[in-house]
Amino acid sequence: MAKISRQELADWLNDALQPERFRDYCPNGLQVQGRDEIRHIVTGVTASLALIEAAAARGADAVLVHHGWFWKNEDPCIRGTKHRRLAALMARDINLYAYHLPLDAHPEWGNNAQLARVMDWIPETDPDGAPRRCGPDGLVWLGAPARDLTVGALAADIARRLRREPLVIGDPDRPVRRLAWCTGAAQGMMDAALAAGADCYVSGEISEPTVHLARETGAAYIAAGHHATERYGIQALGAAIEARFGVPCEFVDIDNPV
Repeated sequence: MAKISRQELADWLNDALQPERFRDYCPNGLQVQGRDEIRHIVTGVTASLALIEAAAARGADAVLVHHGWFWKNEDPCIRGTKHRRLAALMARDINLYAYHLPLDAHPEWGNNAQLARVMDWIPETDPDGAPRRCGPDGLVWLGAPARDLTVGALAADIARRLRREPLVIGDPDRPVRRLAWCTGAAQGMMDAALAAGADCYVSGEISEPTVHLARETGAAYIAAGHHATERYGIQALGAAIEARFGVPCEFVDIDNPV
């Protein structure tokens, strides 16, 4: 059976995702050290207790996620939920790797790239063929649906493909001419999307000010679900690891309605 060392996997992930490029809210990379040899990896969106228990039941040596632990401004004390999660991981000697913004941004395996693939959106590209982006750290992608759609038709397509009914702010009959998107909780980047000329912005979550911004600018905002928009990047990253090293990477979807 194929295997990889804990450090070899960390080095490859860091080289591929380049976390040093981002001003992130959490540490990226190997967050919790486990056993040295890795023969089976479980991937998931969030390092919840349910995912850790699922990984242990499958005999995984490592868990690789988008949402890890140790976020800025959180209580650093290891107690309650944090203790239960950490204890469950360490009792089985399982490694935890997490990549947040670096996974959102990757041009091939990232959440934004993979959402475009799932939704059949066509990213705009610069003269070098790189995706055209805007916003902090270039996290917001720009493009258009592969066929002409109204806001309402785009929302219906999102519901069908992501299996989650989105929340729509804006005129459902308005044509979508320039689309911007950023997965997860990126509703605060709508200003950047509008400045780049988007008339419809898709993200995962929504907050109270987002509604007013959409109404007052005439642009549409679609909240398609934080979890629903971020299921695909981690799967693509797992597939890349499996192709490169031959180590099985199994995606476990712990559903989340947000």
